[in-house]
Amino acid sequence: MDWSIALMGLFVGLLVGLTGVGGAALLTPLLVLLGIQPTVAVATDLFYNSITKLFGSIQHYRQKTINFKVTKYLAFGSIPSAIAAILLLELYPPLHEIQETVIKHTLGIVLIVVAILSIAKQWISRFSTNRWQEKSDEEKKWMTIGIGVALGFIVGMTSIGSGSLFALAMMFFFRMGAAELVGTDIAHAFLLVSAAGIMHAGFGNIDYHLAFNLLAGSVPGVLLGSGLSAKLPGKPLRTIMAAIILISGLKMV
Repeated sequence: MDWSIALMGLFVGLLVGLTGVGGAALLTPLLVLLGIQPTVAVATDLFYNSITKLFGSIQHYRQKTINFKVTKYLAFGSIPSAIAAILLLELYPPLHEIQETVIKHTLGIVLIVVAILSIAKQWISRFSTNRWQEKSDEEKKWMTIGIGVALGFIVGMTSIGSGSLFALAMMFFFRMGAAELVGTDIAHAFLLVSAAGIMHAGFGNIDYHLAFNLLAGSVPGVLLGSGLSAKLPGKPLRTIMAAIILISGLKMV
């Protein structure tokens, strides 16, 4: 057990529990800023996220709060796209030679986008009804797959967005209750980060010792943060966390 890493996991888990901000947007840049290679940071975070999303998916399956049709269509697009992003970085020589730089700069850009969207989301309770929300899930099949392709590529390259970016897309294009939105988002994220994590595992990019030490701290951290969240103001905390993510992104660009 590496207690310093476990404490970092506790810190990240606490903030996730308090604010609901995605763990990848906090953990991946923190690992990079601490000197972990960007590729290893992304791969380890995907593996770490796969385990955490598994438990969330099981809970939402029991609660029957997963829209399996939307999950399936998103996965049809996102999983091949994420795999393509990883293969491109690993097997295309011109990109592979500058892989760490590409990941770091892309990570910075995505963090900035996620931070801005997260801040905006705090002040918009919900999107107004639009014509896409009126259509059935079947009518939106190819659009949903397209969303998966676009955002899956980003997740495969940076590990960020499997929750935050997909959740925002679903809020805008689909009419779902809060519980169903969260459940569908977590179930799809589990499939996506697991597939991307398996690809990185095949290339030997995952630091399992790091991942399990992070999990040892983050699990109690999330539980503690979730318990405290009811007693602390959520909106200011989430805004502060988004600002921290924004600063992290700016440092990497």
